[in-house]
Amino acid sequence: SRVSEVVSYKLGNSCVVCGVVTDSPHAGRLLVSPYQSDQVDHIIISSKMAPVVKSHAVQKSDSTSAEEMLTLIRQSLKTCHTPGETNWEGNVPHIFVVMGASGDLAKKKIYPTLWWIFRDRLLPKNTIFFGYARSALTVSQIREKCEPYLSAKDGETERLEQFWALNHYVKGSYDTRRDFELLNQEMTKLGGERANRIFYLALPPSVFEPVTSNLHECCMAPSGSWTRVIVEKPFGRDSESSAKLSKHLSSLFKEDELYRIDHYLGKEMVQNLMALRFGNRIFGPTWNRENIASVFISFKEPFGTQGRGGYFDDFGIIRDVMQNHLLQILCLVAMERPSSTSADDIRDEKVKVLKSMQDIKVSDVVLGQYTAADGAEEGTDAALGYLDDPTVPADSNTPTFAMAVCRINNERWEGVPFILRCGKALNERKAEIRIQYLDVSGDIFHGQSKRNELVIRVQPGEAIYCKVNNKTPGMSFSIEETELDLTYNTRYRGAKLPDAYERLILDVFCGSQMHFVRNDELAEAWRVFTPLLHKIDKGEVKPVMYKYGSRGPPESDQMLA
Repeated sequence: SRVSEVVSYKLGNSCVVCGVVTDSPHAGRLLVSPYQSDQVDHIIISSKMAPVVKSHAVQKSDSTSAEEMLTLIRQSLKTCHTPGETNWEGNVPHIFVVMGASGDLAKKKIYPTLWWIFRDRLLPKNTIFFGYARSALTVSQIREKCEPYLSAKDGETERLEQFWALNHYVKGSYDTRRDFELLNQEMTKLGGERANRIFYLALPPSVFEPVTSNLHECCMAPSGSWTRVIVEKPFGRDSESSAKLSKHLSSLFKEDELYRIDHYLGKEMVQNLMALRFGNRIFGPTWNRENIASVFISFKEPFGTQGRGGYFDDFGIIRDVMQNHLLQILCLVAMERPSSTSADDIRDEKVKVLKSMQDIKVSDVVLGQYTAADGAEEGTDAALGYLDDPTVPADSNTPTFAMAVCRINNERWEGVPFILRCGKALNERKAEIRIQYLDVSGDIFHGQSKRNELVIRVQPGEAIYCKVNNKTPGMSFSIEETELDLTYNTRYRGAKLPDAYERLILDVFCGSQMHFVRNDELAEAWRVFTPLLHKIDKGEVKPVMYKYGSRGPPESDQMLA
């Protein structure tokens, strides 16, 4: 049958889930048949690929490609063994607890993500789910809250009913030990004595300390099973508050029990950075200050705070996006080759990058705050500036746009500016990395040649393309800029690309911390930005006004010139 044929995917030379490179005799082959999964140590494609029985191009019907990709992921989850890390335990009971089940993050992201990976049969058997919050809710009411973000397609209705049947809810406060003891009793009664436990803290930072203390005292898995705690950002407001939170958490949990989640580390193209850099000879020799003029990392949103300005005003765009998402991407672009793909080896190299960075100076920053767009229709988001949001203080100094020039003082990158830009209410939705090369020496084309550029588009529409100079067709010898283009929707049409939260939650089940932030990494990231943030908080640095739907403050373009 079709499912027993050997399928070849050109996906790199390491396991597509855990990243481990192996010398398995089955390297380069994926037996799609579920009855032959014991023959696959890791799901890899080797550069020394043995002949395959039959090769299928990735460009097939959407449903076929998606199902084959899901089969690949399922088999990899079952068979991967990452050195030094806990691995997939498919037949062990698991309990996944959403702390803060009544909140926005839970209904918009966590419950939909749990449904998607349950629907696709990617979770261990015997996994059940608990919600915990202060609100008096039932599972039916949680389901109703999630309906705009979580639904079943044709043929999935029965599976969706199975998902909600495995959900339970416990009402309790965040600072009362007795309520956590009741939660533990319910988990033990419904999940068994030996279940592994995962707690997702979808909570405001103000309750992190009492919640984690009560979890440690009352809800840890028994000996022989494990407990893992997923912590959502913000991880503090500055170096001092982050250190206080880290000290508190480390007094309760071991580092390998803590998963500080940054969902950008789960995005396809961010995870692809390591493969692109260290799996291709073509890029390695030029990835340095002798060849690269600048690195530009950009995150743009075309909408404002949309009524959530009061929450956003407590943090601002730097704490919300730049200090975490963009800085993590910078580390992956700039770091040296790790000695292996293990989590600690990768994070060791990221920490070295951060330690080589100086504090961000005010002179290297442009801050902005959006105002209403000219001529915007009344009642639309564009007709409201940031300060028009009734939840935002009238004299708020909080930036909704920031551009910062970072410098890495090491042998590879000295003198190369790393430019981080992020903002709300801009002219488009886009997140990308642009690596611009230096001009060609000894130009013989009379100034026609342009700088080469490698662009990694994170969203929307994942893609990698390289801008190169090419001779125009015909008799002339003039040149023009063109692109070598790998757009995922074209090359991997119909392939199932897991959502960032799907990847990261599955990583927690696997015990892989590769895409999570370590304690020392977090401390260094805050060190880089804390002096600037304190100046902004004190009103010493004022944002420049820019129009909703524009490119941002004109001063940012001037900085790039």
